[in-house]
Amino acid sequence: MPTVLHQSNLPGLELIHRGKVRDVYALPGNRLLIVATDRLSAFDVVLPDPIPGKGEMLCQISNFWFGKTAHIIPNHLTGTPVAGVLPPGTDVRLYAKRAVVTRRLKPVPIEAIARGYLIGSGWKDYQATGRLCGIALPKGLRQAEKLPEPIFTPSTKAAAGTHDENIGFDQVVATIGADLAGQVRAATLAIYTWAAAYAAERGIIIADTKFEFGTDEHGKLYVMDEMLTPDSSRFWPADQYRVGISPPSYDKQYVRDYLETLDWNKTAPGPKLPREVIEGTAAKYAEALKRLAGITLD
Repeated sequence: MPTVLHQSNLPGLELIHRGKVRDVYALPGNRLLIVATDRLSAFDVVLPDPIPGKGEMLCQISNFWFGKTAHIIPNHLTGTPVAGVLPPGTDVRLYAKRAVVTRRLKPVPIEAIARGYLIGSGWKDYQATGRLCGIALPKGLRQAEKLPEPIFTPSTKAAAGTHDENIGFDQVVATIGADLAGQVRAATLAIYTWAAAYAAERGIIIADTKFEFGTDEHGKLYVMDEMLTPDSSRFWPADQYRVGISPPSYDKQYVRDYLETLDWNKTAPGPKLPREVIEGTAAKYAEALKRLAGITLD
């Protein structure tokens, strides 16, 4: 059975960051221990109810994609077994499938987003301006329509409790420099293009996805954190895809859709979720893991 972990507790290790989903600890040798918890965030607010096994599924699908795309860009994984870095007395079973030992990198301070379809905030921006992150799009596009080609639509990296904002490429250049901005854009689109083709063969459309990048002490670029998960992507079943609607999905859009029915202002604290939404969300994550990676968590 999947384990449940809302918040990690590893005495003796230095906790350096507790994010919306991941807890990050410092390790010797310029390394990190990253733990994917079962916390769920929606509209940039961490909800009070965990999704059992979610962290394990996120970690396993990220590891799968990191391995599959290593020919495109290196990633943060070191291959060091988790059991060997946990404090004495820790329940190894609780962390074995939800934690990884990684390089300690300098984060690139933007969200790197690739979009292949017009949905979400991109659809809203297009309706208002006909553009997306400063990129002019053809007139007359409909909700969920496939774009002529994938586009790079970065956003700010918001602090906890605040919302990311779409930005133009010029602002990325101003933030991190032209060379690194170009590398991030190229890597984002290359990974997305490869992964979208892979997923399409398995009956899943990757509508959009978000990547995190970091650099080492030599300035070399790595992809890090998570990769092509239901938390960071929109996965649509190809056989249910229709232009003009928001298609059903294997990601946390299921939770977003429920939250949109509530009288909630999308600020903390978040509302509690009913059991059927918790169980339905877990089932959607599990199906994505099975269909994309062929992995089933016992």
